[in-house]
Amino acid sequence: MDRRSFLKTSALGGSAAAATTLAAPAYAQGKRTLTMVTSWGRGLAGVFDAAQHAADTITAMSDGNLTVEIKAAGELVGAFEVFDAVTAGQADMYHAADYYFTGQHPGYQYFTAAPFGMTAQELVNWYYHGEGHALHDELGQIFGIKPFLAGNTGAQAGGWFRKEIKGPEDFNGLKFRMPGMGGQALGKLGASVQNLPGSEVYQALASGAIDGTEWIGPWADEKAGFQEITKFYYTAGFHEPGAALTLATNRDVFDSLSPAHQKIIETAAGECHQWNLAQFLNNNGAALQRLQAGGVQTLEFPDAVWDAFGAAAKETLDEYMDDELFATIRASVEASMKSSSGWLVKSEGAYRAQRDRILG
Repeated sequence: MDRRSFLKTSALGGSAAAATTLAAPAYAQGKRTLTMVTSWGRGLAGVFDAAQHAADTITAMSDGNLTVEIKAAGELVGAFEVFDAVTAGQADMYHAADYYFTGQHPGYQYFTAAPFGMTAQELVNWYYHGEGHALHDELGQIFGIKPFLAGNTGAQAGGWFRKEIKGPEDFNGLKFRMPGMGGQALGKLGASVQNLPGSEVYQALASGAIDGTEWIGPWADEKAGFQEITKFYYTAGFHEPGAALTLATNRDVFDSLSPAHQKIIETAAGECHQWNLAQFLNNNGAALQRLQAGGVQTLEFPDAVWDAFGAAAKETLDEYMDDELFATIRASVEASMKSSSGWLVKSEGAYRAQRDRILG
């Protein structure tokens, strides 16, 4: 049975039950505390900030009737166990990057970032004014969660390396940290890819357990301290051109909330997405200047490497096309991306090129 059939069967069963009981929704009254588990170590720059901001906003908007208690990675469950904890009812909600959960369904890749996929602006175009939100919710129904975007890092850097990357062959045997399908694509170039929680990456790089890593961008990377270990920094990557974060609530818990409280969670998540994207983009420029002043070499991958990335990424994505829902999500993303990009390149892209030329 494919996942769409499973979803339809589940929906029919739910409808039959509703028709039998004819019961109105029973909304929980009074004050409630919701437990949020996160994939982030406490205080991890930007990403933990987003989880905290969403939690604080929910509490403030509800006048304290909904209090969100945050459990950082490892405090209740591990960084990559938050999805299962929420689907099982061990926790009420999670804040994470959904591409950590492609093992549950490959379509989750697109709700963080896919290789050669959407920028942050293109993503929200699709999510809020295309099919994105509905498809995210369709995935959530399969697993008993109610998801919303709640953060974005913007375009992520290509990563930190112990040596320059001069050609695709330099990835052969390289021990590199990169999650999701971007990591799978690097594996096709011969890299030994590892998926480590953010709080473990510095030690792995410092000890030599990995030869290089991507994390986020100049501000978060500087806070993590990678510049203390290596000075080769590739500032553009293929893997996460606009990486979104997700706030997802156990669906039974969400359904038990009043419509007003449900809307507060949705609105807080959306506000958090914009707030967090601005946080990253506001801080990255100054952080990059500090890194360069400290001796970090900022580099770009050669075209031959980009070509290899492109071929490997397409091969990786194509491997999941036998999943009907993944294929639907991918087609929706690529159609929206093409439509959005056509205007953005001719308007904002052309303007930026001229502005930078004139202002020097």
